[in-house]
Amino acid sequence: MYDMGTRRRALNLVGQGRSLNSVSKETGVSRAAIRSWQTRVEPLGYDRARACPRCGGTPSELQDPAAYAYLLGLYLGDGCVSPNQRGVYSLRIACADAWPGLIDACAEAVRAVRPDNKVCRVRSGGCQYVTSSSKHWPCFFPQHGPGKKHDRRIALEPWQQEIVDAHPWDFIRGLIHSDGCRITNWTTRLVAGETKRYEYPRYFFTNLSKDIIRLFTDTLDSVGVDWKAANRRNISIARKASVALMDTHVGPKH
Repeated sequence: MYDMGTRRRALNLVGQGRSLNSVSKETGVSRAAIRSWQTRVEPLGYDRARACPRCGGTPSELQDPAAYAYLLGLYLGDGCVSPNQRGVYSLRIACADAWPGLIDACAEAVRAVRPDNKVCRVRSGGCQYVTSSSKHWPCFFPQHGPGKKHDRRIALEPWQQEIVDAHPWDFIRGLIHSDGCRITNWTTRLVAGETKRYEYPRYFFTNLSKDIIRLFTDTLDSVGVDWKAANRRNISIARKASVALMDTHVGPKH
């Protein structure tokens, strides 16, 4: 991406009668780019149509906070924000091929949060990466940084916590869809001398980050879901009433 100063300088040189080749050599801009600027000088950038609600002196509310809460859960589980050489950031959410409905829901959430940004699906081994490029993804996900999430502190900004408090189930759904599952367990009991098998559903959430685990369990507490730490990285939800709540608001992946 070239800034407007570079674009106008190149066009001014062309306007002085200079050849595209000489202007290209002086400015380091390709002749094709300079030629295109003669038709349209404004950049066709990733964020040209809609300002970032988090930038500026007074940040505004997000257009779809529920979609953002869901996307935040997906990002904390299986997402990353990384820069490229043009100063634009790529948001990538890894989604398993086994859950096409989840892939669609992820793409819809990205589109709802940044309606004017293109959303792509990049195939990889056994999964698809839902991706979108913007200069402003770090504004939406200030938790981004070098290295793995479980190796650094993860905490929500106050404005993010307000959204999670207002849309807790969307946040929980995003976390479960990224790093959780709904399974059916079974056990046996001796009844009147006969061994009988019983099946029961339960939810699991698995993450290496103790901070993300805490965000998950704090939100479960806020909606009245009972949970138990199976170990330091696994949270189990098995009580019948709590599983029913999860089934109502989250449900199995599809």
